Amino acid sequence: MQLEVLNMQGQKTGKKVDLDDAIFAIEPNDHAIYLDVKRYLAAQRSGTHKTKHRGEIHGSTRKLHKQKGTGGSRKGSIKNPLFRQGGSIFGPQPRNYEIKVNKSTQRLARASALSYKAKENGIVVLDALAMDAPKTSAFNIVLKSLNVADKKPLFLIGEKNNNVYLSSRNVQNASVQMANAVSTYDLMNCSHIVFVGNSHEILSDILKK
Repeated sequence: MQLEVLNMQGQKTGKKVDLDDAIFAIEPNDHAIYLDVKRYLAAQRSGTHKTKHRGEIHGSTRKLHKQKGTGGSRKGSIKNPLFRQGGSIFGPQPRNYEIKVNKSTQRLARASALSYKAKENGIVVLDALAMDAPKTSAFNIVLKSLNVADKKPLFLIGEKNNNVYLSSRNVQNASVQMANAVSTYDLMNCSHIVFVGNSHEILSDILKK
């Protein structure tokens, strides 16, 4: 699959890149995408929710009345869950929500997401994205030049660039990610993928492993 390389002004540079068909032209596996997106979203949960059970709340452990003969229910202490402000029964406890998904399935999911974007003509290749200083207006000009200002683009860069990241931070629908750290969720949650420089080669090398 060949694509034209554009510059920051949205003009063709005369160069073309070959996207690997083993990554960008496979038959997408929807179930792999589902599993990897589910894994990603589960990992975002902090799992710090907690309520106190009867052994943790403040209160006396004195038995309120004798066990039998009162005609009422048996109560061990004021911390009994039956009472107001008593301990919780089977309340939430801290836990880890991470889901295990095989690395091969994760790679298949990302390749499937890229194949979907390729079929939808949602991939753009940019020769470079240079910012002399963090400036949101300059980044917005690039979005307009690439005709993605009213879309939800994801820029993938090959190496860390603080000026580019800071310039995009206040743009609501656009995001910038490192190509070697992008997730299936990020790829599916955008309308267009903009590969900057050789970022498509970096991502292809990772997915081939």
